[in-house]
Amino acid sequence: MKKKIALVLSLALVLTMATACGKKNTNTNGGETKQEETTQEGTTQEETTQEETTQAGAKTGLAVITSIGSSADATADAEGLAQVDSTIVAVLVGEDGKILDCAIDAAQTKINFSTEGKITTDLATEFKSKQELGTDYGMAKASSIGKEWSEQANAFADYVVGKTVEEVKGIALTEGVPSDADLTSSVTLHVSDFINGVEKAVNNAKALGANADDKLGLGVATNIAKSTDAGEEDGVAQAYTNYSVVTTDKDGKITSSIIDASQSDVKFSAAGAITSDLAVAPQTKQELGADYGMAKASSIGKEWFEQADALAQYVVGKTVDEVKGIAVTEEGVPSDADLASSVTIHIGDYTSVIDKAVANAK
Repeated sequence: MKKKIALVLSLALVLTMATACGKKNTNTNGGETKQEETTQEGTTQEETTQEETTQAGAKTGLAVITSIGSSADATADAEGLAQVDSTIVAVLVGEDGKILDCAIDAAQTKINFSTEGKITTDLATEFKSKQELGTDYGMAKASSIGKEWSEQANAFADYVVGKTVEEVKGIALTEGVPSDADLTSSVTLHVSDFINGVEKAVNNAKALGANADDKLGLGVATNIAKSTDAGEEDGVAQAYTNYSVVTTDKDGKITSSIIDASQSDVKFSAAGAITSDLAVAPQTKQELGADYGMAKASSIGKEWFEQADALAQYVVGKTVDEVKGIAVTEEGVPSDADLASSVTIHIGDYTSVIDKAVANAK
């Protein structure tokens, strides 16, 4: 009987040692590493851990709010003014609806015209956004807290990070100016358009490939080259602005992209009187959608927003240098076969504003 018991114990010891050895692997340096345990589905613990630590997704959004309400007729004492004010907000939104990042800019375009219906502003002028102007915008000297527009806009953008839209809409204001003690020391300008822009951008946000820890960048570029004098027909002071929002990863590659543009027109007569309804807010081309009317004139039957979205999707996964290197024809339209089937618009202005957005990603 004792021999049988000893034999059973010996076998148990052998099995225990074999099992222990089977749970170890030898690595290339001769050390021992813990063997991966396989789940019922065939996924190793190491693979499961990698999946659990994958970056959370995020939505990217853009909003543009434009007014032409500050425009004025030409008179004997002063030139006419076509003024287009656009507030631009970009957001990165987490899966829980909270804002992960925010960028705010504004484009203020002023075009003068005479009582003879002639535009007097140089059509070659390229207007910088308020962020690009920085200290040249000149708000600091008139500010009660000595801060420039860009500083105050950035402070507000930082303040909304971590908040939901409802919390942003709940920011206490006095006549449009923040009254929250945590905000009054850094922001004294009117922020109603900022708040409306944040709400609109979050509502517009889509899952386009961004991750929660990507950098967010906003680019804005405005020209007035298509403006015309009045004659038999009304003159047009046109602020043509292109917008780009991008997110970039740690390698500088674009993970999500949005492209939009606006043609904000202020019309005036040969006598310098404004004929546009100043209460009507101009819409962007994305907002106009099929109403923009490009599809009927397009060789591929696609609307502007469809082509802009196709280009935005095409640049995802690329660096800014690769975007700037997209092959185009002499006319400036894509010549790459993968892109030419979906984009026949000139893309130079869009790749330029994407370049700005990537440079601004922080």
